[in-house]
This record gives sequence, C-alpha cells and structure tokens, in this order.
Amino acid sequence: MSGPPSRGDASEGPVSDPAPVEDFLSGASGYVAGIRRISQALVADAVLDARELGQRRRLDRAASGQPQRRVLVLAIERTDAPNLLAAARRELEASRHRVQFAVAGAGTRGKFENLNLLLAGQSAAGYDWLIVLDDDVALPRGFLDRFLFLAERFDLALAQPAHRRFSHAAWAVTRRRAGSVVRETAFVEIGPLVAFHARSFDTLLPFPPLRVGWGLDNHWSALAATNGWRIGVIDATAITHNLRPVAASYDRSAAIDEGRRFLSGRPYVRTDEAQQTLVAHRSW
Repeated sequence: MSGPPSRGDASEGPVSDPAPVEDFLSGASGYVAGIRRISQALVADAVLDARELGQRRRLDRAASGQPQRRVLVLAIERTDAPNLLAAARRELEASRHRVQFAVAGAGTRGKFENLNLLLAGQSAAGYDWLIVLDDDVALPRGFLDRFLFLAERFDLALAQPAHRRFSHAAWAVTRRRAGSVVRETAFVEIGPLVAFHARSFDTLLPFPPLRVGWGLDNHWSALAATNGWRIGVIDATAITHNLRPVAASYDRSAAIDEGRRFLSGRPYVRTDEAQQTLVAHRSW
C-alpha cells in the first residue's frame, strides 16, 4: 500500500517527503505508525489528559453559562469502510446546544461537491455555527460545549480542535500542545473537523466545487487575514483521527494538481506562515 500524503508532522519529529513540495503543503507526513512512535504518542496523550483533568472540570462550569447556539453539522459518510459518524453524532447531539445534522453518502462525487449539495438542501442561514465533520473522528466527551465556548471566548471565525498525539495530523501546528487552551494561528485546515462562525458564511459559502480540497484551507486562511478574522486551534478539545490511513480513498497526485489549479490566481497562506502559532492562550 502506498504511503499517506505529506501534509503535516508525525508525533514529534516531521518525516521528510521525497517528492517535490508545493508551497501549500507541509512537506512532512502526519501518519503515526510503528510501535515506538505509537507508544510514545499514547503515553504523551495519557500524561496530558491527567494534567488537564482539573482544567476540563473548570471549563465545563464556564461553558454551562454560554447561551444556547444553533449549530448545523454537515458530514459525508463512507459506506464502504468502517466509520465513527454515529458515535460522533451522539456526542454532538448530547450537548446543550441545538444541533442539526445533514449527512450524505460519499458516492462518486468529491467531498466539497457533496457538501454543497447538503447546503442546497439545508441552508446555513440562521445558524450560529457550521461544522464540517469527517466520518472517522473520535470526539472527547463534552466536546461541543467546551469547543464552542472557547471559540467564542477568543472570537474565532474559523476554528478546529487540535489533534491528539496519537492522531494522523496533517500539519504540525494542529498537533495538541501542552499548557495551551487555545492558539490563534495563521491557518486552519479543512478537516477532519472545522467550524465556521456565522460571520464567515457570506464569504466562504457555498464551497468551491472541489473533490478533495487541498489548498482550500490555505485560501480560507488568507481570506480570514484579509477580513481581520481570528482563526485558531483549540488544544483543550483534542480529537483522535486514526481510524483509516490518510488519503486512502483518493489519489494524492490528483489532489495536489487540483490544489495547484485552484490556488492559481487566488490568495493563500504559504507553508512557512501556515505552521505559525501567533498567540497561545493558557487560560480563558
């Protein structure tokens, strides 16, 4: 089987990509594999979980005072492979917020083609947040209440949860950081979970009719800077994304070609800028 695409780092040290690197790709693999690296990642996650126990309790108390929000969740489900969508849906619907799901099968269309079909049937108008969710994400208990509280506390227009250490993470900047609650960044990726505040809808919706969408997140991030929006990674709600190998269902070369064509003539955040943390918040 061919290796995963190169859009991020691994557990602690990036793995170089022998292929030529586009300036919208990270140039390293985020695939966590091998007994030693998996063991290191699991231990690191366990240590961070223990350190953050008290923080999670305080965060739950703080989040309980947030007004109820209307949240639209769009998900594309693969029916030809195991997925975690049912469990993720239960977790999101267990929150204190009003959550509406719209789900479509992957079929033969591309991811963003399918998402636009869902938006055509279920408009985002009137919702406070839109979440795009992949079907292979494991969410922590109490995820949505904490996630939305922190996204709004730090006025983020685009937000994503950090990846746990034992998670296939596309970019080093998205990997969970010790001692951080939220990091304002120059980049937020297209998945496996990304949230859009309502003020971004007019600019970012509907999505471009892309199949895979590599490079779209670089463009979104540039538009955020142009509009003066804060975007960021929420470390306090780290997720696990390791059910399937990255890029197992599509062709890597085609994804790069699509991204290159899409970004031609459009503003986008380059790799060196995308990997930057601008501000790290240790508390809310």
